[in-house]
Amino acid sequence: MENEKNIEKCEYMCIHEDSIKKVKESIPNDETLYDLAELFKIFGDSTRIKILYALFEAELCVCDISQLLNVSQTAVSHQLRVLKTNKLVKSRKEGKNVFYSLADDHVCSIINQGMEHINE
Repeated sequence: MENEKNIEKCEYMCIHEDSIKKVKESIPNDETLYDLAELFKIFGDSTRIKILYALFEAELCVCDISQLLNVSQTAVSHQLRVLKTNKLVKSRKEGKNVFYSLADDHVCSIINQGMEHINE
């Protein structure tokens, strides 16, 4: 209820049809917005963020990440599966080892922009 005090309300009803039309034409469809919201949920876990930061620096296996972050291999594997399913990391197999790296430069950009925003 307290937040409602801070929200400005229209004093009189005045619809700006041209603005509404412009926004309706540019706003993505619901499915795309849902997918975007799901992507941002992936960044809502600090362990996943730590894994991504580690992968900024080097290609790593589950054992490396587990040791680096002091997190169980099971937990790391679970988080890597989430990141891989959402196309944020990729893997390659070398013998019995699986190495993980960032899927592309977009991942760095997203995190760097987030850091810029919180450091403003």
